[in-house]
Amino acid sequence: MKLFLDTSVLLAASGSRTGASWAIFQMAAAQGWSLLASPWVIGEVTRNLPKFPAAVTSEWLRLRPQLVVMDDVVSLDRVLVFPVSKDRPVLLTALASANVLLTLDRADFMGALGSQCYGMPILLPFDFLWSERAVGRLPTR
Repeated sequence: MKLFLDTSVLLAASGSRTGASWAIFQMAAAQGWSLLASPWVIGEVTRNLPKFPAAVTSEWLRLRPQLVVMDDVVSLDRVLVFPVSKDRPVLLTALASANVLLTLDRADFMGALGSQCYGMPILLPFDFLWSERAVGRLPTR
């Protein structure tokens, strides 16, 4: 399964080893998940890292090699009304390359689009893990 990780998920995974965002990285290899990002997303992470303690940058540098970097997609062959221009490349690249978009940005993604876009689920990392458990792809404990 190809999971596109938004900036918010990457920063959360880098900032805490107790959340679902970090768990995604820990489970990816065993579950056969490909963790995707794009130059746009990585640039956003890089611009935001100075706002956090140095340990966040260290963890980002450790997690970064697990990402498959997809080329940014800036246009779509379908109609898409998405008012958040700064996140448009994230959504378009996820649509072009992933099965699921994982984000913590409820307002911009889920507020504008709901729980999916052209059939691609848009989920919080916790909700993704919960749904994987519910269908038996993850152990319950």
